[in-house]
Amino acid sequence: MTETRKIGYLVPQFPGQTHIFFWREILELEKRGVIVDLMSTRLPPAGLVAHDWSEQAMARTTYLGKADVLAGLSALPRLPYRELLTEARAEGKAMLKDVAVSIPAAQRLIRHCRARGIAHVHVHSCGRAALIAAIARRMGGPRYSLSLHGPLSDYGPGQRFKWRNADFASIITEKLKAEMLAHMPEDLPARLFIQPMGVDTDVLAPSGAYRPVTEDEPLRLFSCGRLNIVKGHQDLMAAVRLLRDQGRDVQLHIAGQDDDGGSGYRKVLEARIAELGLADHVRLLGAVDAGRVRDEIRAAHLFVLASWHEPLGVALMEAMSCGTPTIGTDAGGVPELIRDGVDAVLVPPKSPEALAGAIAALADDPDRCAQLSVAGRARIVEGFHSGRGAEMLIEGVWG
Repeated sequence: MTETRKIGYLVPQFPGQTHIFFWREILELEKRGVIVDLMSTRLPPAGLVAHDWSEQAMARTTYLGKADVLAGLSALPRLPYRELLTEARAEGKAMLKDVAVSIPAAQRLIRHCRARGIAHVHVHSCGRAALIAAIARRMGGPRYSLSLHGPLSDYGPGQRFKWRNADFASIITEKLKAEMLAHMPEDLPARLFIQPMGVDTDVLAPSGAYRPVTEDEPLRLFSCGRLNIVKGHQDLMAAVRLLRDQGRDVQLHIAGQDDDGGSGYRKVLEARIAELGLADHVRLLGAVDAGRVRDEIRAAHLFVLASWHEPLGVALMEAMSCGTPTIGTDAGGVPELIRDGVDAVLVPPKSPEALAGAIAALADDPDRCAQLSVAGRARIVEGFHSGRGAEMLIEGVWG
């Protein structure tokens, strides 16, 4: 008799604007016969849900984060007080706040998993969602595993408690793994997988052979990423200004939204566009679905992401998978994805001048663009397909 494989899949604020990776991985798990039970802490802010699969995802997601006094009270007799107090003494009020918010959600997680027959939950975060799973485990709930997608400092307090109780964990780059081993080696689970995020290379494929820019059309640039200062969109805009001052006809589209649904850093970028005199040349598309992102990548002559720090870069993978010559920054884990000059081009972060120079050099070298188009696509197909993450989870839970 074939074993029925079920896994809980917990993602904070799902489905958010950058969550296409998770949806792809869910579909890959289901292709392999795994029943995926979606959970989330809460809905994302309005204005950030733009995927064509968002309604389907929300309809099948159980949200754990609603206020529930009774759930919190029922959890009190089984809480791991000693461990939590040790963490709170070391990390202060921030830890106490996170614990208080997480207790009712942990109790709901336990009830949900027992009702659905779920023995293992994978948490695609090391933030509060991981704390919920860790508390639930210590209260007799399901086993759990973690994925680390960026620097540990981004994910709040209680990390030792979160990691100590996990069955296994995946980390997206060797760089992040080395940082974890240096920071808290004694609290890490025995099994650590290096598993980059991935993309669907069948869907994200070139529409044809690369077509370089011609003299009678503008140089079309595309970038994709949430509107935040660390994504470097302001640097890319400054590079566009430099290129236009050199007499180049350049058009830039940027897909993505700020964390406030358009009322936050987007306003800063809009002001910067006006200040640079680029209102007719730079367009902020907002949060758009995956199909629109793919169309923009395919229509662009170059994809550019000017991040100050990027753990790895799914947007870079998407562009390379589509065969669009790509420029990224030599920051964070990006060098583990891009081999400079082989698959794509790296420039220093926070340098509009270097960015403008790299864009101009590629625009003037169609043969090199064609080579990068083919090599970039091959790099993603070989090592960064979304099926790899699904296979890692299956190995971790049932291997």
